[in-house]
Amino acid sequence: MRSKAHFNGHPIHPALVHFPIAFLIGAFGFDLAGRWTGDASLWGVGAYLAAAGIVTALLAAIPGFLDYFFTVPPSSSAKRRATQHMLLNLTAVGLFAVAWVTRGGSAPEPGTLILVLEGAGTVALSVAGYLGGILVSRNQIGIDHRYAEAGKWQEQRLQPDPEQPIVAAGAGELQVDQMKLLHIAGKRIVLARTENGYTAFDDHCTHRGGSLADGALISGVVQCPWHGSQFDVHTGAVCGGPAKKEISAYRVEQQGSDIVLYLEGRAKAQRPARERVSR
Repeated sequence: MRSKAHFNGHPIHPALVHFPIAFLIGAFGFDLAGRWTGDASLWGVGAYLAAAGIVTALLAAIPGFLDYFFTVPPSSSAKRRATQHMLLNLTAVGLFAVAWVTRGGSAPEPGTLILVLEGAGTVALSVAGYLGGILVSRNQIGIDHRYAEAGKWQEQRLQPDPEQPIVAAGAGELQVDQMKLLHIAGKRIVLARTENGYTAFDDHCTHRGGSLADGALISGVVQCPWHGSQFDVHTGAVCGGPAKKEISAYRVEQQGSDIVLYLEGRAKAQRPARERVSR
């Protein structure tokens, strides 16, 4: 999914994390080498690298928090993985910060406690980096991928009025096979246009919680980008696994120049799941 913290479409968090990773791991390496060789210039470099790593880590954490709260799909395997990634990173920075305070500057030789703290922080940082790589490569967090004719990523937050219908889009806003992610009263709903008109459905794959708005819509079937589960967007029925549970679909009507959404849902068609549609 497209990152909330981006510059011209490029996610900021992955671009910044290289600095604290290099600085903090470098700090441990220089301190270890300085302690081993007795060279004060080496552990002096390690001290300055630790300080730079802590500062850049806090800067990189800002867009990371934005992506955690506003980009990663809720109640998903990616959310659990992102939580572990965040906690490990905070732990790593905390360990290096304690080591820095305990050290008391760049001149003193790093003692055993300092090296143990920095070593544990390096391990935590490495595991966090591994999880971050999975979030990008497998869960596609921060990736703004668009297949042919899908259009640009569209996302909108709406404040519904209980006494008024929900106007989800203009009649000509979406082309056939294009989708739009809507945030309505705490719910994530996908508005989509197919050859048979507009429809809406939950933005939550029932397999691992992937964002369906980030997937591919072809011939009335949406495919989750994580593991390939497919759903009929008009009925919510499963068209192809690994998902086994259907998604909720919602009634959509065109009223003049407005596309109106009704959140009460609609009855599912009782028919066999369609054959799997390849991308």
